[in-house]
Amino acid sequence: MFLKNNSIISVQAARDRGTAMISPSALATFILYFILLLGMGLYFYRRTANLEDYLLGGRSLGVWVTAFSAQASDMSGWLLMGLPGAIYLGGVTALWIALGLFIGTVFNWQFVARRLRIYTQLYNSLTLPSFFESRFGDPTGLLRILSAVITLIFFTIYTSSGLVASGKLFESIFNMNYRLAVLTGGIVIIAYTFLGGFLAVSWTDLVQGSLMVMAIVVVPLAAISSLGGTDAITGAMTVKNIPRELFGSRFSLLTVFSAAAWGLGYFGQPHILARFMGIRSARDLPRSMFIAIIWVILSLSGAVAVGFIAIAMFPDLSGGEEEKVFIYMIAEIFNPWTAGIMLAAILSAIMSTIDSQLLVSSSALTEDFYDKVIRNNASQRELVFMGRICVIIISVIALLLAMNPDNTVLGLVAYAWGGFGAAFGPLVLFALFSRKTSWQAALAGMITGTITLVLWKSNGLGGFMYEIVPGFASNIIVMTAVSRFIPQRNEKILSDFDMINSGEIN
Repeated sequence: MFLKNNSIISVQAARDRGTAMISPSALATFILYFILLLGMGLYFYRRTANLEDYLLGGRSLGVWVTAFSAQASDMSGWLLMGLPGAIYLGGVTALWIALGLFIGTVFNWQFVARRLRIYTQLYNSLTLPSFFESRFGDPTGLLRILSAVITLIFFTIYTSSGLVASGKLFESIFNMNYRLAVLTGGIVIIAYTFLGGFLAVSWTDLVQGSLMVMAIVVVPLAAISSLGGTDAITGAMTVKNIPRELFGSRFSLLTVFSAAAWGLGYFGQPHILARFMGIRSARDLPRSMFIAIIWVILSLSGAVAVGFIAIAMFPDLSGGEEEKVFIYMIAEIFNPWTAGIMLAAILSAIMSTIDSQLLVSSSALTEDFYDKVIRNNASQRELVFMGRICVIIISVIALLLAMNPDNTVLGLVAYAWGGFGAAFGPLVLFALFSRKTSWQAALAGMITGTITLVLWKSNGLGGFMYEIVPGFASNIIVMTAVSRFIPQRNEKILSDFDMINSGEIN
């Protein structure tokens, strides 16, 4: 009942004739899915009374919602489009990206989640910039303002990557104009984020994360069955001379390290860290971690499998089409209604990240600029209203950036992911585990890491080594050096660190 029937034309025919790959029944599935998301946004609109509700859901997330929301907001359209495309082109060597991401996920939950939840509750911090200001004791506000600026810059790029993915999705399956496709996806995401805030985003992530993991497991299993086994894959890799080893003469250890370094980015991603901050209790985190790790194993394994299977199913893709292999695979195998559900999983992956990014960007503008710099006596109702307005402003800028059809999902994600990792990753780790780091050291490290990453990328060195590596390293070196000369001297901050380190605060 799930296999393709004659109501779906073949992928090759669709590509040749420029027609839609799936039938109106799949379109109906998408429309129903949109209605569900908007309904959830309207529901949580009534439960959003103040800024903490809008930005962190009143710190009330349960175990399952936290786990699924953290991972669904992490694994965006690149999981179902960018990563399979990288495997399609790079073969086994591209596995290091997935391995690095898995290790980074485990370390983030194990070492960062609990301390960050406790610290941000202690300082009543709703955003990462406000946490940096309080934790390092910055009296000037520079650390908060500059980190908010960095958040806005890289999240605008990150959000545009998701809109590019949605544009490619609708363009491929409905034969829509690319720019109209970007606009269509963007309007739905903006609508429910605008209405429901953090709770709407997190609960829709639970639905979207469930759909994503179901699709990424079912699709490659069905595709392998349609190929009759794995021999076709190894044969196609041999014909195309695609790498089949993790290590080999064609790849240096530097290439491997650069790919695995994606895992460093986890420590600085505001949209993921916000889930740790929003959970009901730090004591719930171990159970959330277990659920999240299982989700990640299934999702990364499935995405990698899709990339390998596509080498055999679609051996002649070129010109950026490799990022559409999951779309092509679904349209080739499943009947219209099932295909609609599976393709909605791609939309889920895209939406679950964009909505989180829009919300964190909105929080940077509202909490870290409007409330602290422009109107520090604004009412809660006014702040929530401004948060919603900021969602629209950021969305418009990201939509304009996404209108270039030559953009690649993985390319945009890599730059934004690396930017957050280089700028914020070391700051988060030092904030949680270093007693003597001062605000001057944190500010110098953040600026250095960001500038290093931008210069490395702009000078074309990204092909030699992923820019997150020099950015992350330079940040750590500068923070360590400055802290030796200007250590933390604020007695309250030192006392807070000692209490949390001793386990007195849970």
